[in-house]
Amino acid sequence: MTQLDVQYRYGTPPTEAAALAIARIREVYGVRHLSFDETEKTLLVEYDATRLNEPAIHQLLRRAGLDVVEKLPMVTAPQPVEALTAAPAPAK
Repeated sequence: MTQLDVQYRYGTPPTEAAALAIARIREVYGVRHLSFDETEKTLLVEYDATRLNEPAIHQLLRRAGLDVVEKLPMVTAPQPVEALTAAPAPAK
C-alpha cells in the first residue's frame, strides 16, 4: 500500500446533499480519510495510490458536488541555495 495525500481548495461550501455524497466517498475502496478545513476552505484526502490516482479522486469530488477550485501543492518551495551554503563569519 502506498499512502498519498492530496489537498484541494473549494469555492462555495458544500450543500447538504453534496456533504452527504462526499461522506459516501469514504466507502470507495482506496480512500482512507477525508478532512475538511472550513476556515481555509480546503479538503485533504488520504488515499491508497495502488488503488486510486489523483484524477480519480478529483473526479469523485466533482461528481459529489464539491466546487473544486484548485489542487494545492503538498510541499513547500525550496530555499535559495545561497541561504543554505552561506559560510559563517570567521571568529575573532
